[in-house]
Amino acid sequence: MISLLRRSLTARTVVATVLLSAFALVTLGGFLSYSLANGFYQNRLSQVLFETERAVSSVQNTVAAASLTDETALQTLINSVVPSLEITDGSATRQVALLRSPGQPQLQLFQSPISIDLDLSTIPEELRSEVRQSESVLSYTPVALAKEGVTVPGITVGAPLTIPLAGEFELYLVFDLSAEQRSLELVQSALAVAGIIMIAMIAAVSYLVTRSLVRPVEEAAEAAQSLSAGMLDRRLPEKGEDSIAQLAKSFNKMAGNLQQQIQQLDQLSRMQRRFVSDVSHELRTPLTTIKLAGEVIFGNREKLDPALSRSAELMQNQIERFEKLLADLLEISRYDAGAVTPELEQQDLNAVVGAAIASIEPLAKSKNTEIKIVLPAGSVEAEIDGKRIERLLRNLLSNAVEHGEGKPITVHVGENMQAVAVCVSDQGVGMTRAQLERVFDRFWRADPARQRSVGGTGLGLAISKEDATLHRGWLQVWSKPNKGTSFRLTLPKQRESLIANSPIPLPPEGGEQK
Repeated sequence: MISLLRRSLTARTVVATVLLSAFALVTLGGFLSYSLANGFYQNRLSQVLFETERAVSSVQNTVAAASLTDETALQTLINSVVPSLEITDGSATRQVALLRSPGQPQLQLFQSPISIDLDLSTIPEELRSEVRQSESVLSYTPVALAKEGVTVPGITVGAPLTIPLAGEFELYLVFDLSAEQRSLELVQSALAVAGIIMIAMIAAVSYLVTRSLVRPVEEAAEAAQSLSAGMLDRRLPEKGEDSIAQLAKSFNKMAGNLQQQIQQLDQLSRMQRRFVSDVSHELRTPLTTIKLAGEVIFGNREKLDPALSRSAELMQNQIERFEKLLADLLEISRYDAGAVTPELEQQDLNAVVGAAIASIEPLAKSKNTEIKIVLPAGSVEAEIDGKRIERLLRNLLSNAVEHGEGKPITVHVGENMQAVAVCVSDQGVGMTRAQLERVFDRFWRADPARQRSVGGTGLGLAISKEDATLHRGWLQVWSKPNKGTSFRLTLPKQRESLIANSPIPLPPEGGEQK
């Protein structure tokens, strides 16, 4: 539910509307229920007081008008008058009790009449005390009555009464309000049902209205996602002349312009890649001719004067560099065209690392650089393209030698359940964060003025990054100025495997990492 509310604007709007409406309806229903209950009570109270006043007056007048000479006559009169005040049929029942006030003389034969089913606990002592002090004023209190095993509301009303020959008495009438209670419950039930129906209608209307407003926005979001996924022909339906229609028209216009611009850029990119590829291919033939001629001149340089001999050496070096540049350009163009397929096979990574180190040993010796190897016990098997990984490691090792300033270089090999890794670390000049951001860019060098022993093309690390990506692996770098640089290559053991973490950390901690 929480996930749905987080993802759906319609759900949030409907839920919020229903909750607020329910709160408003509950508040209104509570107010109406209280008003009705108070109205029913006050109306019934007025009737009760009126009936009690008539009953008390009737009893008092009857007793005062009678010529009573003894207790027997008094008893007979009271027994005929007081019980007549009872109402036992129907829903509006009324019970009566005539109680002697405290401190009055007790007559031998006179008995106070009390309704048979009346519970004297419905006449609290507080009410009796108030009646005795009120003189001719009616006193009342709400009470709870037991009726057929259930408790119902009621009202007890009392008034003082003077009876000749007997003294001071208190007349109490107990009224049953169960009929009013049932009426109130019926009204409350009707209000509750009406509230539930109203909330359901509000929810339905809110959903329909919100859906009609939110749906175009959701369609716009889906269309934007489709555009970001590469489906540039996605458009929104244009209906009507309202704000939603204007939004759809504006979106479609933007999508059309974006599609046109992307297509133009894609076409330009393809033209550039094709140009690089075509130029690289076309230059190979004259380069081959130049290389053959240069080798002839270079082979006979001893017969030339010193100036021409030096020129022959420089020409031969530049021809070799030019040839390597063309090879790298062709490789990059193949990657750009998506025409590179790795030749994967199960190989020992230790052997590939050893071959890469062996090829770079002459350069390392010329720089007086020691290469240390840290290998795990046994073979490190992985499904890789050995030639591409060896070329990648040669690039990393040559960079480490060139920038290591003669300090030792360490090559770590490691593995875990999902991946294998090689980390090449030097202790040279290092790089800043700004340089790290561009270390894999094409034709970029950290220090263009730096003299290199091996003529680089500026494409080695870019191709290495592509080789790592081709294997669904990582090529990461850590560096810090004057602390050295570490390149870490992490590859899955199987093509289908996913890398969760690398077996080798990038040392030391706290450096700049890309």
